[in-house]
Amino acid sequence: MRKHVAAVYAFARAADDFADEGERSVNERQDLLDGWLERLRRTQSGGEPDPRSRHGEPAHTPAIFLALGASIRDCSLPIELLEDLLSAFRQDVTVTRYSSWTDLLDYCRRSANPIGRLVLRISGRRDPQLDVWSDAICTALQLANFWQDFRSDYDRGRVYLPLEEQRLHGAREEDLAAAVVAPAWREALSAATVRTRCLFDEGKPLCDAIHGRLRYELRATWLGGTRILDRLVAVRFDVVTHRPTLGLSDAPWFAWQLLTWANPRVPLAYGSRSL
Repeated sequence: MRKHVAAVYAFARAADDFADEGERSVNERQDLLDGWLERLRRTQSGGEPDPRSRHGEPAHTPAIFLALGASIRDCSLPIELLEDLLSAFRQDVTVTRYSSWTDLLDYCRRSANPIGRLVLRISGRRDPQLDVWSDAICTALQLANFWQDFRSDYDRGRVYLPLEEQRLHGAREEDLAAAVVAPAWREALSAATVRTRCLFDEGKPLCDAIHGRLRYELRATWLGGTRILDRLVAVRFDVVTHRPTLGLSDAPWFAWQLLTWANPRVPLAYGSRSL
C-alpha cells in the first residue's frame, strides 16, 4: 500500500501547494492546476508523462505522474476522485467565504473525502457502506482542521465557518480583525464543533470494520481528530490566541485509548470477515 499512498500524496501535495503556497497570482495558480489536470488525464489514458517539468512545477513532476499512473492501473483508482481533489484546490484559489453548511460540506466532499476513498481502493476495499463511514470521518477531519487553524486561515484571508452559522449567533468579522474572541464567536464555533463531533461518531464504525494495520491507523486518526475538538473545548473556543495542537504529552492518552478502544456494534457482514 505504501508506494501507492505515497504516489497519491505527492500528486495532491503539489497541487495543494499550487493553490496555497508562494506569491503566485490567481491566474498563475489556475494555470498550474489546469496543467496538473491535463497531466492527470494524459496519465489515466495511458499516455507517457511529459518528461519536462513546466515553469512552477516541482522538478520531479514526471516521476510523480509515472508513480501515479502505475497506482491508477494497479489499484484501479477512479480518476474522478483525483479530479475532485483538483476542483477543490481550484476553489481554494478564489473562494474565501462559504455562505452555508451545504456549500462548505460540498467543498469537503471534494477536498477531503476522496483521500479516504482512495486509501480504501488502494487497500482493495470497494464497498458503499465503507465509503459512507470514510466520508464522515474525512469531512470531520477537514472541519476539525479548519477550527484548529482558524486564526492562521483568517490571517490568509479565509474564513471557513459558514456565514449562516455566524449570523445565527451574531458573530462579526470585525471582532476577528481586532483579535477579539467575542461570545458570539465562541457560540458559533461551539455549534460547529458539535456538528463535527457528530460526523466523527457517524464514521467511527469504519475503525472496526477494517482489519489489519489499517484498522489501527484509522483508530489513531479518529482519536487525533476528536482530541483536537477536546482541545477546542478546553480553551473555550479561543481560536485567536490558541491553536489546539497534539504533542508528546498526548502519547499516554493515545496509548490508553487504543488499548481500551470500545468496539461499537459492527454489522456482521463487516465484523465477521477480513477486509
